[in-house]
Order: sequence, then C-alpha cells, then structure tokens
Amino acid sequence: MAKVGVRDLRANVAALVRRAASGERIVVTSDGVPVAVLGPLTPAAGDVTLDDLIAAGLVVPPGRSDRPDVPDAAQVPIDTRTDRVLDELRGA
Repeated sequence: MAKVGVRDLRANVAALVRRAASGERIVVTSDGVPVAVLGPLTPAAGDVTLDDLIAAGLVVPPGRSDRPDVPDAAQVPIDTRTDRVLDELRGA
C-alpha cells in the first residue's frame, strides 16, 4: 500500500482518487501516523469483508433478525392533497 501525507492528499486528490478507483489502497498519514485508507468501494481479491469478519468471530452480527418487512407504498394519484390521503388512511 502506498502512503501519502495529508498535504500531498490535498494537492493531488484527483489523481489519488483515480488510483483508488482503479483498485489501489492508499494510506493517508498525519504527522507520519496512519489515520485513514483511501481505496475502492468494492473489496479487491484478498480483502476482508464483513462476512469474513463475522465468520472469524471478530465481529458480532446484528442481534435482531425479526425486523418487520417494509410496508408497500400506497398508490396515490399525483394530484391528490396529502391531508385527504391521510384522512382516508385514518378512516375519517
């Protein structure tokens, strides 16, 4: 992984973002101390994903799996006033 200081990051942000988009991971340092990683959104081959961390026992998965499904959106004509739709849904 390449290392770049904050000053160099500011001066060359476009080039560094292009490098990250192409798959390279770049460590950003502040006063020589690593503080961030600039890299692609999709994990490259060999990178660790959240599922990998869960399988290794390093991360605890969410405790609740009983979340209700998202309700279907009501079909409402575009030219309907909101207060009338709410009155209809409330049974008024």
